Amino acid sequence: MRQERIDASQMELVEKVVSIKRVTKVVKGGRNFRFTALVVVGDGNGHVGAGLGKATEIPEAIRKGKEDAMKKMISVSLDENSSVTHDVIGKFGSASVLLKKAPEGTGVIAGGPARAVIEAAGVKNIRTKSLGSNNKQNVVLATIEGLKAVKTPEDVARLRGKSIEEILG
Repeated sequence: MRQERIDASQMELVEKVVSIKRVTKVVKGGRNFRFTALVVVGDGNGHVGAGLGKATEIPEAIRKGKEDAMKKMISVSLDENSSVTHDVIGKFGSASVLLKKAPEGTGVIAGGPARAVIEAAGVKNIRTKSLGSNNKQNVVLATIEGLKAVKTPEDVARLRGKSIEEILG
């Protein structure tokens, strides 16, 4: 699996705010309100990342979440149909997301948090199913783990020491 650093500064990035939560801390003088923003960032061309930002103001939390997401960008291996190359299950915490390869014309069949990640990554044809927890943060991170685990036939052939024709059959 290739894990090269991606320089997000010169890319044209699309950001999607998946969730904004208001968090309350009760202190002696009353209540302190803060906001956490879960942001997904991608270039629509095989690079995606997710980040969490926390601040007292919503726009500041979104900005911090976007910066965090840019630091955690990953590369996604896509096939000629701009789908994943094979079926995979991504797991994070108690959330699991099944990512299934789909033919041209299928479109993106995914629920809210998983859809945000998949569209930001630039996947055009995929079927997904969220299993286990419905926590938005865990579903987003499980989807990213699944996309990170996708390998190209070239990678598999290199790992097994075989030719690509032997792998594809």
